[in-house]
Amino acid sequence: MLNFDEQRFLRIQSGAVALRQRLDKVIASCLEKGAENIFFLGTGGAAILMQPAAQLLQRQSRFPVFIDLPAELVVTGSVNLTAKSIVVIPSLSGTTKESVAFLAKAKEVGATVLTLVGHQETPLGKGGDHAFVNFAEDDTSCESFYLQSLFIALSIMRHRGEIENYDQVVRELEALPRLLLEVKRSYEEKAEDFARILAGSDYHIITGAGNVWPEAFYYGMCILEEMQWIRTRPVHASDFFHGTLELVDKDVSVVLFKGEDSLRPLADRLDNFARNYTDKLTVLDTAEFALPGISPEVRGLVSPIVLATLLERISAHLEVMRNHPLTTRRYYKRVAY
Repeated sequence: MLNFDEQRFLRIQSGAVALRQRLDKVIASCLEKGAENIFFLGTGGAAILMQPAAQLLQRQSRFPVFIDLPAELVVTGSVNLTAKSIVVIPSLSGTTKESVAFLAKAKEVGATVLTLVGHQETPLGKGGDHAFVNFAEDDTSCESFYLQSLFIALSIMRHRGEIENYDQVVRELEALPRLLLEVKRSYEEKAEDFARILAGSDYHIITGAGNVWPEAFYYGMCILEEMQWIRTRPVHASDFFHGTLELVDKDVSVVLFKGEDSLRPLADRLDNFARNYTDKLTVLDTAEFALPGISPEVRGLVSPIVLATLLERISAHLEVMRNHPLTTRRYYKRVAY
């Protein structure tokens, strides 16, 4: 595969899976001590990657869950953020400015802070009450963060008696790293074609529904905009018909991500509309990829993870095709802001 280290990928994703038991113990301890809610409070892309886990809790658990912006909470605080809150702060670098600032706020109110980082010797790596360290880099961090946050959500449901097949679900998730590698291999020949579509337009409407919507948002903002300087309009499939549809014509690129959770029909609705009005509809559908041993229920849970692993292959070809390395920046961590 182009510019890809298979063993590094397996090591990183297996590292995320290996954190599962400790995450479960920490969550159990928090609940035993009377935790009343959980906040997922990342910044930028890391925050977006927490959304599927938060959505799972919102839909299938009565345990209160909040997603907010650390930069705002530092200023406003929240009446729901208390000493009985669990706070999850993901940051690959462990140094994200807004998240480091919020860490002090969380400590001030006495919340229990779990940090998910790629590096121990950093402000967030050393500052959390419980630091979970799994080295990763930009091209491998999505799957790792998705897995860790999913384990947190499942653990909450487990200890509250809100999931009956926890053991089966986590067994399937533990098999995922090698399955994802096979997904990458199976897609490699097609990844270049998808990259050519992305390189062929300077503007894309990028969309999805359910738990794959965050991956659409993430890929548009953090990869195409930040790392490739390609303009995008990420929009949820539910919102597409309340404004964005008027931008569609035969020459406008629409990129649709389809997952396998219960909200797939929202993506189907958009698919049926867009193919009638643009010649540039491109669909990436997780249902087209084999995941031996993974049940339909778990396939629905891991749809954003599968998309992330496919999109990494697309990005690898895109940066070569455009002669624009994914590490190239004009402003991010280069100038004061």
